[in-house]
Amino acid sequence: MAGQDQVHHISTSIVAPASYNCTATTTRLDLTTWDLQLLVAAYIQRGLLFTKPKLQDSETICNIISNLKTSLSQTLDHFYPLAGGLAVEEHVDDGTTSVYINCNSTGAEFIHAVAEHITVADILEPIYVPSVVESSFFSLNGVMNYDGLIKPLLSVQVTELNDGIFIGCSMNHAVCDGTSFWHFMNSWSEISRSSVGGKSSIRTISRPPILERCFLNNADCPIRLPFSIDDERFRESHVFATIRSEYEVRFYHFTRETVAMLKAKANAEIGPTNGRCISSLQALLAHFWVVVTRARNLDPNAETSYCILVGNRTRLVPPLPQEYFGNSVNFYVATTTVGELLEKGHGWGALLLNQGIMSRDDAAIRRSWDSWVQKPIFIDRAAIFQGTTLLTGGSPRFDMYGNDFGWGKPMAVRSGIANKSDGKISVISGLVEGSLCVEACLSPKTLMAIENDTEFVNTISSN
Repeated sequence: MAGQDQVHHISTSIVAPASYNCTATTTRLDLTTWDLQLLVAAYIQRGLLFTKPKLQDSETICNIISNLKTSLSQTLDHFYPLAGGLAVEEHVDDGTTSVYINCNSTGAEFIHAVAEHITVADILEPIYVPSVVESSFFSLNGVMNYDGLIKPLLSVQVTELNDGIFIGCSMNHAVCDGTSFWHFMNSWSEISRSSVGGKSSIRTISRPPILERCFLNNADCPIRLPFSIDDERFRESHVFATIRSEYEVRFYHFTRETVAMLKAKANAEIGPTNGRCISSLQALLAHFWVVVTRARNLDPNAETSYCILVGNRTRLVPPLPQEYFGNSVNFYVATTTVGELLEKGHGWGALLLNQGIMSRDDAAIRRSWDSWVQKPIFIDRAAIFQGTTLLTGGSPRFDMYGNDFGWGKPMAVRSGIANKSDGKISVISGLVEGSLCVEACLSPKTLMAIENDTEFVNTISSN
């Protein structure tokens, strides 16, 4: 397959909101604890693969690029924080700092690239995801969220393939979570498809975002930090560089019937436990936890953990709307020994995940908020990824395949290099309702072992 040197940037431009004007009431959005805890992570990088649109007689690919820019500009009218940048306020009274989004309409980055020798099949057919997808189909590789002080909060790269189009989006994770990321993408595609084929573009969207930040427990705003994110000492102590050769990426597909079987199996194994019911997602994650732990051939006395980002929106009282634009997630870590997990098996592992996730109720979320304000702690990704842990974010509930920009639904979802390492597991919905797809980032040795695991192989689908 063609390498990354075959991806050429044609142009880079800045796209500002179409008509948004800064005012005193909209210029500043202070970050919450949920946002601040992600300052040391990398940007969200997700992309969509499409077959190349059939052009009308008078159309060229330039028309498509122009429409994407115009619709992006109109979408930024609604999501105007993404056209701004991070900023720091120094508090001279106590030497602390606070971080906020300066909604100054600086604009988002838009890159037009061409990879004329790369086909859709080159991306979909290999067993492992080609490295060119991670390295060359996304921008802002290696950029941390705190770099939003000088880097754009949103960067889009549209890459023309031989027979397709790939839209890769890099968005600052301290500004929003996966729910908000896909809300933005859904809105952008909604505006874009309204203007394809000569139709007049709409500027309204069906689900406007709620931009006002949520501060729990009557918390002081802004939240004051005992350090500054533009201090080199802070940055040097929170660098996590992903080494691409440490893992490969493979997608595994699970049919609706297999997902139902794993759920039924997990619930049957735990029996009646205070009315608990293992969900489909928990059953699938536990399945991976057991299979990967077995494949890693670890010391039975070693600890193994599963770290999950748990959404807060529906768990708060009152709940936050799904349209809340920002982060509203917390981390939960389930830990046991390798020997205990392998001995007790799938249902028990699923129960550990279930107990932790269900414990994240309104009271727990508020305690976590207060605790973070008192002592800001960032996730040490280098400590997490030590070959004994799995980590999952995202959700199969996100509407990824509904993003029709005017040329049909995407064929596949892919991600960039950001926040990846050996042990990162992402679950997305399958193309068929009820099916699930797992993007597994694992060492080549582990991948080879699980692909020789009969129990695991019998659960995966060929597509």
